[in-house]
Amino acid sequence: MDRTLALAGLDDRPWPELDHAYGSAEDLPAVLRALAGDDPETTAGALDELYGSIVHQGTVYAATAEAVPFLARLAAAGHRSADLLVLLGAIAESTDERGVAPGVCRAAVAGQLPFLLGLTGAGEVQVRQAAVWAAGHTAAPAEAWPVLRGRWDEETDDAVRAELVTALVRLDPARGAPTALAALASDGPARVRVTAVLACLAAGLPWDTRQHDAVLAALPAEGLVSVFEQCEPLQAVVGGLLRRDTAEDREAAFALLEAALRVPEADVRAEALSAADRACMVSRSAPARLLPALLPLLDEPEPPRGVLPLLDKVAEQAGAGAPALARLAAGDGDLADRALAALVTAAPALAAPLLAERLPERPLALAAASGARAHGTAVSAPFPYDAALLHAVRRRLADPESKGNEPIHLALLLASWGRRAAPAVPELLDALPRIPLAGPTALAAVCPDDGEPRTRTTEHLRAAALHGPDEGRLSAARALHDLTGESGPLIAAIRAELAGSGRYLREAARLVTVLGETAGELVPAIRAALMDQPAFRSLPWLDAHAELAAALWDITGDAATVVPLLEAVIRADDGPWTRWTAMRTARLAARLGSAARPLRPALEELLATPPHAPAAVLALLAALPEEELRGPLERSVLAGQVLDTAESGVDTDNAFEALSALGRAALTDEHLHRIERLAQGDRRVVTAGIGSQIIRADEQLATRARETLKALTAPMGRVVPTPGQG
Repeated sequence: MDRTLALAGLDDRPWPELDHAYGSAEDLPAVLRALAGDDPETTAGALDELYGSIVHQGTVYAATAEAVPFLARLAAAGHRSADLLVLLGAIAESTDERGVAPGVCRAAVAGQLPFLLGLTGAGEVQVRQAAVWAAGHTAAPAEAWPVLRGRWDEETDDAVRAELVTALVRLDPARGAPTALAALASDGPARVRVTAVLACLAAGLPWDTRQHDAVLAALPAEGLVSVFEQCEPLQAVVGGLLRRDTAEDREAAFALLEAALRVPEADVRAEALSAADRACMVSRSAPARLLPALLPLLDEPEPPRGVLPLLDKVAEQAGAGAPALARLAAGDGDLADRALAALVTAAPALAAPLLAERLPERPLALAAASGARAHGTAVSAPFPYDAALLHAVRRRLADPESKGNEPIHLALLLASWGRRAAPAVPELLDALPRIPLAGPTALAAVCPDDGEPRTRTTEHLRAAALHGPDEGRLSAARALHDLTGESGPLIAAIRAELAGSGRYLREAARLVTVLGETAGELVPAIRAALMDQPAFRSLPWLDAHAELAAALWDITGDAATVVPLLEAVIRADDGPWTRWTAMRTARLAARLGSAARPLRPALEELLATPPHAPAAVLALLAALPEEELRGPLERSVLAGQVLDTAESGVDTDNAFEALSALGRAALTDEHLHRIERLAQGDRRVVTAGIGSQIIRADEQLATRARETLKALTAPMGRVVPTPGQG
């Protein structure tokens, strides 16, 4: 087939009526013609354009399916065959479909299997490999499996044979399993054996010594998997075993990691540490089990890279390694700082003198001690007070060389100590211009009840609230109000923000609630701010608008004004970018109680999206009388929706609060078992977020689940049986 025939009928398709990532697909005929041209630069540009439009970041569209036959025919014509086969495989692989029925794009690729399968016997290795990969994603075993199995008997290239093993199992796990087992032969090439191990896992075959030995023998295994798969082999094997979530498979994963960690070669150690990190992210029991294998690495003359970042993530359980961490922390450079950062959590009493001794050289350790690295996740316990460290903090805070985040972290550490840090008031006052946000908060926390430091603090805070930099006025006014009850500067700062650019509008709205009765004089300014409707409603504006509406309710009880404002923000939800705004607004709506009843339709719509369910349930429970909690709003139904959200690891604080609000009577035995799994299951629930905090966030989720379960069941004296685990 030549390229002209490959594009036959191109202009007969309804391209203007189809969409891709950038709207109308009327441009696709020109792009496909450019792709079919002779100029390498032009064809490469067209290929890039297709990845951006019809497989945009893995998403496929109606136009994607229409383009598939032309791509397949061009590949069959020998034009950029390997590249186009990879593109076709990416289309078939996608499950993120927009504007098209599920499976349509994959079916379109499956419809071109005669072309794809014909290329599995091409002369070029890259073409054969890409053809096998694409065919393996078509979900068409009746057509593809026999041909690929026949190719297995004929193929000699290791990379293509490895791809065949994966494709055969992907298409039909039961029929592909014998081929995967045969590929484990000890005399086989490492690439094929490692791929066979992954295929055995995908086929659900039990783990055995052949797979264990195949992985260990192949290490270092980086680069031994398909070029189309983004994974590290050892990490993928360990993750696959742990996701099975059985005691036997966990033991297999941990035994494999322990063996790999004992291999002295640096490349193997690096892979083993990366896989151990993944294990700790997936399995709650992994840290305790792997620490005995990890801690001895600290005693080596040069601990391998990766061990300290991992220990930092699981530092709460790393107390046994404190002496080795302390030895490393006493050294120099980044290694010492990382060791001390882990020691801050593992053994704070050992960490305090080391941090005091070399405070300017330990930014990571200081951030850990201050709680700054929690990034919104509550720290398990504040860093303990230490007199020598207080002296070092005061000295460093007074040093003009302390810049950037360092003075902020110093202030946060002082604030965590409360009145015991009162001697640092002079340094905090002098540093106030450098830390206009954190400084006032720290001063409010450490300031003594009376005396000259108290007087100076109030004078400085009043001046900062009335005349200081704009970014610090709200913080200074809030601190002054907390210390003295003086509301004038806080009212002035809030009013200025309400009438200004809106940079700190949301914070100003939140601070209205601390004013009590004196907030009444802000009502005209709040109403004026709520009347402002910019052409572009950004997320910060939506958040601030909702907070202002709630503040107006708290002061006036004006439901007629507030309810439509909150509904408008809730209905502004438009996918992931506005998800948290809708959640926060639903929580604010709960403050209105029964006055929020007109929001019922909007809140019910939020229930349809799992991440929104807990906040929506809390608002509905506050707004509706019991007789309206029927049908889709029956308490037991709502409990199931809330648990769906909790099990996804999203908005878990609201989820557990909602479960408590729904009450024991709303929970079936299955609901209680699900909470038990959240509390005691080995698989981590929180799997996304800031890498250094995922494990801590999941541990907090488990703690909250245990507390919720205990509160829900203890009054009835009920013991929830632990669900069986594999």
